[in-house]
Amino acid sequence: MSAPDFLVHDEGDTVGVVVVETVASGAALQGLSMETGQSVTMTALADIPLGHKIALKDLAEGETVLKYGHDIGRIVAAVKAGDHVHVHNMKTKRW
Repeated sequence: MSAPDFLVHDEGDTVGVVVVETVASGAALQGLSMETGQSVTMTALADIPLGHKIALKDLAEGETVLKYGHDIGRIVAAVKAGDHVHVHNMKTKRW
């Protein structure tokens, strides 16, 4: 496998982290599970900047977002696997 486009840190994560310069919508992506070493493939459904999150599965409004094996917030607008997950569709549970 060549260098990954995104990383998944924990087997239970619902998002991965983009580790290349901006991903273009429609791009075929190769991811890497840091826990298992397995390859993960998906198609980007949106442009996603470096360091931002990509949904690994469909997430409904109200669902918990898991990154690094931890709850980092909730979905406020449904996303599909491959979508950009950021402040426009995810909010912290603190407020």
